[in-house]
Amino acid sequence: MTPRRGKVPIESLRVSAYTIPTETPEEDGTYEWDSTTIVVAEVTAGGKQGLGYTYADSATAKLIEDKLKEVVVGNDAMSVQATWWGMLYSIRNLGRPGICAMAISAVDTALWDLKARLLDLPLVTLLGQVRDALPIYGSGGFTNYSKEELQDQL
Repeated sequence: MTPRRGKVPIESLRVSAYTIPTETPEEDGTYEWDSTTIVVAEVTAGGKQGLGYTYADSATAKLIEDKLKEVVVGNDAMSVQATWWGMLYSIRNLGRPGICAMAISAVDTALWDLKARLLDLPLVTLLGQVRDALPIYGSGGFTNYSKEELQDQL
C-alpha cells in the first residue's frame, strides 16, 4: 500500500541497545562515565524502514519493547502525531520525564524518518525546512580533557 492510497500500517518496531566504551573516562564537571549507551528504534511499514535513537540506559529499550511496541505496531505510519499521543497516554502512570521521554523520542524520530521515506522526501522537507544551511554544532568540552585536547576538539 502506498501513502497516496490511504493508511500505511506500521508492521514492526525493533529496538536494540548498544553500550560503547569511551576512549578514556569522560566527565562534565558533575558526573564521570566510561561508556555511552545508545538505544536504536527501527520501524517498518510499506516496504520502508525508519530509524531513530537516543542516548539512554538500556532500560529505555526494555520500555520500548514492553510498553510502546504494542501501541505503535498497527498504527498508521502517516499519522505520526496520533501515534505520539498513544505512546504518551501509555506511559501515563510511569511518569513522562526520564526514560519514558527518551523512549518516546527514539520511536518518534523513527516514525518521522519512516514517513519521509514513504513519501520519498528528505526529512528536512517533511518537517518544514526554513533555511538552506545551518551552522554546525558539536558537543563535547569534557572537563577531563587537557587544554590542548579541548582546543583540538573545538
